[in-house]
Amino acid sequence: MSSLGEMVAGVAHEINNPVTFIHGNIDCLGEYSQNLIRIVEFYERHYQLPQQETARLHEEFEFDFVCEDLPKVLLSMKVGSARIRQIVSSLRNFSRLDEADLKSVDLHDGINNTVMILGHRLKAQPDRAEIKIACEYGNIPPVECFAGPLNQVFMNILSNAIDALDEKARTEESLESTQAGFRGRIVVRTETIAGGDERDWVRVSISDNGPGVPAEIYDRIFEPFFTTKGVGKGTGLGMSISYKIVTERHQGRLEYATSAEGGALFTIDIPATQAALTGVAA
Repeated sequence: MSSLGEMVAGVAHEINNPVTFIHGNIDCLGEYSQNLIRIVEFYERHYQLPQQETARLHEEFEFDFVCEDLPKVLLSMKVGSARIRQIVSSLRNFSRLDEADLKSVDLHDGINNTVMILGHRLKAQPDRAEIKIACEYGNIPPVECFAGPLNQVFMNILSNAIDALDEKARTEESLESTQAGFRGRIVVRTETIAGGDERDWVRVSISDNGPGVPAEIYDRIFEPFFTTKGVGKGTGLGMSISYKIVTERHQGRLEYATSAEGGALFTIDIPATQAALTGVAA
């Protein structure tokens, strides 16, 4: 995961420089093009070319269409470059390589960045509808944590939820329900809770309406190399690593239960302060 984080941060950095250059110059390009159009219109009014020649040039270069469409093209380029900058920012914030030590962060930022990175997996597929994610955020304090590893926990749980919803949508039993309106849904909730000590605690709950996990294997969910996925679709390490990140590095709790909709419900409870862990290596 450390190597992956370094790669993500490196790619984000390399993309960010040219995208920033392009985004910053689009406004200038828009201003210059509008000025050129005004100059052309001024010349047409005050320095008349032969009428026939003017009409030919207008038709050949579609001058009226260009004047109308050019601002739209520039606007779409600006929106696209802004989107790329937002994705790059999310990748850099997700990796958090510059924050290897404990630091107070807004967990909502980490969740939002993770959801954005997974956005392509949420879109509608030929054999299933779009997966909806609802973020129901409470009023939580900043949390002192190792931000990068904790973001990886969010990534692991959300990725597993998407895999489970994919599986449910593609089973023979659910094909009819898909036609009847089955929609994959993930809900992320945050809230403050009583942690059993003098510290403030924060809870992050991630639930889905997928197939869930059979009761007989509850005890194995966080076991290294255990996976319910098919051969080649999972290493069985994601949840065991997530468990260690939450319980050992953050003195917290990571638990599984069945959601109200019959799917999976993962609950992450961590203290808002980690004073006792300041000497632990990241």
